[in-house]
Amino acid sequence: MAEAYTDFADVYDELMDDVPYEAWKDRIAWLIQEYGVSQRVSGEEKTLESLEDALASERDLIVDLGCGTGTLTELLAKDGFDCIGVDNSEAMLAKAMEKKEESGSEILYLLQDMRELSLYSTVGTVVSVCDSLNYLLEEEELLQVFSLVNNYLYPRGLFIFDFNTDYKYREVIGDAVIAENREDCSFIWENFYDPEEGINEYDLTMFLKREGELFERVSETHFQRGYEAARIEELLKKAGLEVVLLRDADTDGEVTETTERVYAVARECQKEPQGL
Repeated sequence: MAEAYTDFADVYDELMDDVPYEAWKDRIAWLIQEYGVSQRVSGEEKTLESLEDALASERDLIVDLGCGTGTLTELLAKDGFDCIGVDNSEAMLAKAMEKKEESGSEILYLLQDMRELSLYSTVGTVVSVCDSLNYLLEEEELLQVFSLVNNYLYPRGLFIFDFNTDYKYREVIGDAVIAENREDCSFIWENFYDPEEGINEYDLTMFLKREGELFERVSETHFQRGYEAARIEELLKKAGLEVVLLRDADTDGEVTETTERVYAVARECQKEPQGL
């Protein structure tokens, strides 16, 4: 999975300003409260004085897998959660670090490929939103990530993520062209869906304002694969995770044949609980 977000990182937040990050944060916080183990932590509570404190610090950690420019990570941190952001794009993490400096948050950012996730402890919650897992083009890679997440989850910890369905790529955005013009940038987003491979390619051409009235033309190509809820459930179970919920991300109802995005909640269920 090669790095896709390079020049795009410069304008990512501007072009994604309609993404409902605040609503996603609220949903994640509710799901953690309802099904998980992580708790909000105040600054005073972060001092470790005992083994019990150390275990609690692991339990309350949230990893944002594919965190991008850190928008959701910052919202979770502002809401009181202890966060780690992980992303494969150095350019995107540079933007996340700028936000961290501005907010004064204590988020730890790690430059890692999610297929090679390496953490220093278990964590209470792993989240991954905004199609990050759709960049995994083979089921073997998806299973590998699920297994790594399961390995690093604290007992009864949650994995909360979303993914686009094959229906969305095949019927909604496949072969569509999206263009938008803004003051400091413009873009042309061309989609090409390959029905045999089940992969959606989108070619992104951007015109970025650099100095004065000069614009630079840059291009990136991204590849994503849609997945079906039933297959995701099978892979989660194969990785040793307990499936808690699979819901339509837009309606919060049951997943149907025309569901475009699914959010999933899975739980670690094999480790022995540790006393707190």
